[in-house]
Amino acid sequence: MKPVEIYTSPLCGYCHMAKRLLNQKGISFSEVDVLSNPDRKAEMVQRANGGRTVPQIFIGGEHVGGSDDLHALERAGKLDALLAA
Repeated sequence: MKPVEIYTSPLCGYCHMAKRLLNQKGISFSEVDVLSNPDRKAEMVQRANGGRTVPQIFIGGEHVGGSDDLHALERAGKLDALLAA
């Protein structure tokens, strides 16, 4: 399974929704809290091609977007294949 990384903030409802989906599917992920680690926010923006809002989600190093994008992949039946590819 490809590694999953998610940039978050504890105040972000969309972050909680994305993490809940990953947890429900039993997918482990590494989390970077940009509120506690503000120096990592610039890294997130660069990796996410200018994306400044959280969450920003990466699967196997590939940027997949935010919570809405993650849920859209799940609804389309594409998330499992992306994780396993």
